[in-house]
Order: sequence, then structure tokens, then C-alpha cells
Amino acid sequence: MVGQAIVWFVLFAIAFLVGSIPFGVIVGRLFYRSDLRQSGSGNIGAANALRSYGAAAGVIVLLLDALKGFAPTFVTLWYLPLPISHDAIIAVGAVLGHCYSPWLQFRGGKGVATWLGAIFGLSWIAGIIFVVLWLIIVVPTRYASLGSIVASLMSTMVLWFLSHDAVVTGCAGVIALLIIWKHRENIVRLREGRENKVTFGKASA
Repeated sequence: MVGQAIVWFVLFAIAFLVGSIPFGVIVGRLFYRSDLRQSGSGNIGAANALRSYGAAAGVIVLLLDALKGFAPTFVTLWYLPLPISHDAIIAVGAVLGHCYSPWLQFRGGKGVATWLGAIFGLSWIAGIIFVVLWLIIVVPTRYASLGSIVASLMSTMVLWFLSHDAVVTGCAGVIALLIIWKHRENIVRLREGRENKVTFGKASA
């Protein structure tokens, strides 16, 4: 039992560290000689990279941030003898690392892309549903933040339906609440009608 707890803790810590890699900041410094935190909304995610540096940077940061969630979750699910509930906990570690990176004084992004990658690691069906839900919200409203919030909340129910696992569902719920918390300023702007919209290939913070 103690040995299993140690293994779980080590895997969670590794997922957290992988998730904490600030790819948005790294891409900005390597290719654009600037700090993404000083541009646009100051967020380190793909939306701000898209606005600040263009489509190529936005796509690269999106894929790298998603990979941070996908890799640890997928590896533990398919290559280690752990139940899916443990893998969901690993996913939480990756998202927490992205949102509270120790390399950025425990600040970070909003966790959506990393959570999307983790969902694909748990279930490709759930991942596709997440993307479809996001598009259903964003295409007519053009509010990327609203799509992220709704898709994250719905992912809790989707994962319950697919896994019927209370721990998986609970982990998804925790991440959904975290994503809502990280979007609290966007929610205020949505209520006041001041939220940025997706326009000509650019996304809201």
C-alpha cells in the first residue's frame, strides 16, 4: 500500500512538472524575442499567443499545451497498470501545473488546452465531444471563453457517461471548477458585454 502511494505521488509530481512547462513564454522568447506575459492579456496560453504573435504561434502553443495534458495521462493509462481513476488524478496534476507553474511564481494559464489534451488521453471520444461542444458555442457567439467554460463543465458529464467512475467524474469536476475560476475575469466581461470575441482568426483571452 505504501509503495503504491509513493508511485502515485511520483507520477502526480511528474505530471505537475510536465504541465508546468510554460510553452507560451518559451515560444515567445525563442521565436519572437518577447515575453508573452507582457503582451495582450498577459496570459501564457494559445489565445494570447494567437493575438500577440499570429496564427502559427497560436497553433504551436495550443498543441504543446495540449501535449502536456495528453502525454502523462496517456502513458499512465496505456503503459502502467493503473486504473482510469488514477489516470484522471494524473490529469489533475498536469492541469494544476499549467495553471500554477513554479517557473512563473506559481502563476500560469487557464488550463483549457492542457485539460483537452488530458481528456484525449483518457478517452478520444470525450476529446472529440469537447471540441464539438466548444465549436457549437464559439461559432455562433464568437466567445472562446464561454465555449471553454461550457465544454469543460460538460466534460464532467461526458466522462461519467463513458466511464461510470466516481473518481474520474470528481476529477473532471475539480478541473471544470478550476477553469471557471481562472476565467472569472472573462465571466465578468461576459456579463457586462465587454468580452473579446473570436474575429478574423483571433481569439479572446
